[in-house]
Amino acid sequence: MGGSSVLRRGWLVALGVAVLLLAGCETRSISNSGYPGNSYNPLYHGELSELDVIGVDPVSPGTDAAIAHALDIHRKPVVRRGDAVMLIQSGALMPDDAMLQAMEPLFDVKSFSGVPLARNASVPSAAGEAAYASALRMAAARAGAETIVCYWGVLESARSGQASKLVSWVPVLGAVVPDETQRMRIRLRMIVVDVRSGGWAMFSPEPVDDTALSAAINRAPTDQDQVARLKGAAYKTAATQLVAQFAP
Repeated sequence: MGGSSVLRRGWLVALGVAVLLLAGCETRSISNSGYPGNSYNPLYHGELSELDVIGVDPVSPGTDAAIAHALDIHRKPVVRRGDAVMLIQSGALMPDDAMLQAMEPLFDVKSFSGVPLARNASVPSAAGEAAYASALRMAAARAGAETIVCYWGVLESARSGQASKLVSWVPVLGAVVPDETQRMRIRLRMIVVDVRSGGWAMFSPEPVDDTALSAAINRAPTDQDQVARLKGAAYKTAATQLVAQFAP
């Protein structure tokens, strides 16, 4: 009985720890990356889907002959240094400054909105996505861009308390005692579309992570500094890998 009771208590403690860890986990889009509960982006209205960008219609699948022909004519998108590229950040009116700073030394960047359009209820969603993808390619062509690069990203964070949280009740001083560690990582994925053919490829750079210690008084600015560091590092990596993977 004693052993069973100890095991049961141990299981309950482990479950409690797991619940606390899960409660501290958060995910947010790079296009809506303000401090949770403290910032609101009125321009954020969700994300583009992959189908918005590549224009595949799942309602009207291709015939075997059409699929074979697509394979025969497929070419991997090519992105050379100095090429004109239409750059889209899903969910954002324009790409983040840090991404522009990473891309502009390498390419002739044409920024374009990644805010999803409101769908017409009378038009099937698949048809709307296919039309939108064609419209993106036309917009890129009119800008002289041979390639569209669209990217998505999420910030994942988890918080854990420090021993100093035990003394955070101290008046005034407790607010400036570092009492919480936040580990955050950023994950990106990118679609590269050849404007002429509609051929596309996808890749995901390696995730980038960071750890920051904060106190109650500076929780939000510490979070936003961490977001900025992660974006800067991840975007540089993405731009470099874009050249490495898609240069001829």
